[in-house]
Amino acid sequence: MLIPRKAVPELKVPTLAHDAFDLQHELVQNFSLIVFYRGLHCPLCIKYLRELGQLLPELKKRGVSVIAISSDELNRAKEMATKIGEANLRFGYDLPLSMAKEWGLYISEGIGKTSIGIEEPKLFPEPGVFLIKPNQTLYYAAIQTMPFARPSFTDLLMAIDFAISKNYPARGEYTLAV
Repeated sequence: MLIPRKAVPELKVPTLAHDAFDLQHELVQNFSLIVFYRGLHCPLCIKYLRELGQLLPELKKRGVSVIAISSDELNRAKEMATKIGEANLRFGYDLPLSMAKEWGLYISEGIGKTSIGIEEPKLFPEPGVFLIKPNQTLYYAAIQTMPFARPSFTDLLMAIDFAISKNYPARGEYTLAV
């Protein structure tokens, strides 16, 4: 389990239109926003990533770098990026499922074609949204077992404003006996 204020696991993936992403070498003022999404087959991911894309300028103003990552292979990742239509949104792909598990993501088995007629992969990670501090420690995490009811990026933007203005510490860090 990832613990707030503690170092997060390694995260290295290739990207579509940018250099390879390596969280350890990410230069960021306030946070790295890592959005793990289910993949091309997910209609909710399309809507979700479009919302994220619209907020990229606001996130950049706040010193937040952004990447959307899936376990999709290159061609599926390219197709998703085309559907989203946000040239400035970094897309990472080929996320190893072992790495997804290290990040605490749930893994699902494909069950056929989705409502948009695209076959689910045999195995794929469910969504997760993370804010990582520049020192590679966990600040915020939302990990889901289903594609539904994800955190709103507009709400997250307001939370980032609060966290920055109040120098608010990461919470949930207590690990001793209760």
